[in-house]
Amino acid sequence: MAMIIGGPSRYVQQQNALQDLSSFAKNLGTNLLVLITESGKKRIGTIIEDGNKDKESIKIKFTYFNGECSKKEIARVQEEAKKIGANVIVGIGGGKALDTAKAAAYYEKLPVIICPTIASSDAPCSALSVIYSEEGVFEEYLFLSENPNMVLMDTSIIAKAPSRLIVAGMGDALATYFEARACKVSNAINCLNGTGSLTSNALGELCYQTLINDGYKAKLAADNKVCTKAVENIIEANTYLSGIGFESGGIAAAHAIHNGFTAIEETHNMYHGEKVAFGTISQLVLENAPIEDIEEVIEFCMSVGLPTTLEDLGIKEIKDEEIMKVATLACAKGDTMANMPFDVTPSDVYAAILTANELGNAYKN
Repeated sequence: MAMIIGGPSRYVQQQNALQDLSSFAKNLGTNLLVLITESGKKRIGTIIEDGNKDKESIKIKFTYFNGECSKKEIARVQEEAKKIGANVIVGIGGGKALDTAKAAAYYEKLPVIICPTIASSDAPCSALSVIYSEEGVFEEYLFLSENPNMVLMDTSIIAKAPSRLIVAGMGDALATYFEARACKVSNAINCLNGTGSLTSNALGELCYQTLINDGYKAKLAADNKVCTKAVENIIEANTYLSGIGFESGGIAAAHAIHNGFTAIEETHNMYHGEKVAFGTISQLVLENAPIEDIEEVIEFCMSVGLPTTLEDLGIKEIKDEEIMKVATLACAKGDTMANMPFDVTPSDVYAAILTANELGNAYKN
């Protein structure tokens, strides 16, 4: 089996990067379809347009993201691209908007530029789109033929986003090291249809250490909407280190448990990374990891405000049948629970979720 490492052709992280979008894009194409939310357009559309004023050769057309990375929305963006003859698709916003842009570009065989306005997940760098139903329930992973042509991180905009979003990104990044570690033991196939490497595992470990060293400091800075060196480091960890680390190292129980929680309505107000953080604690319970590892993860989550209990996820009343539903979906055929280095049953996951919840409550008390 080949050892495969993937990543974007170019990763750019700087303040005020979006005002130079046209300059960055010109080597890829001159007719840009920009997918963005209506509120995002109001906030940063002028920045992009003003940066393009003196570039007559670059055309920019905005289309509003409808809120869900569904097959219907992907098809709509494809039609928009065809209508204007776009030769580049640009995704601006959060994870689902970016995944939609990537998927539409993949089907239309166009280059794609990914411009996160938040650092809430590791989706931007990956050759992967997560497809949901119109109602927001996980459906499938769409594995793309290549990573984005460019990832453009405007840290001046990201730092102004609600701090909960960068914290959610820390939750997503938190799983990177532990899932890659599990995949290394099981020699699991990664998202690129290869195996992990020294590089991918080292990136995962560096990602985790960056969270531990800078996460709390970055959260405090983000609370005040300022960009410090700690914020810059966490943006890189959440986006690049975690993005390359999860895709090339592999994912396992933490993300599978996240997928299970998407079936519970009470969790729909939680961000992806918030559910992944609790999934990470649950994975450590599944592995019977040393208590020191579990303690460090729970204490980190508590310090930055990530969920450590089911109540934190919005589940006020624990219903056995609902937790078993989560566990069963997490073990569904084709999901990443199979990458764990031992057989896992829904009963195992059910027990791990309830135990993780008790651990979280114990440390809170």
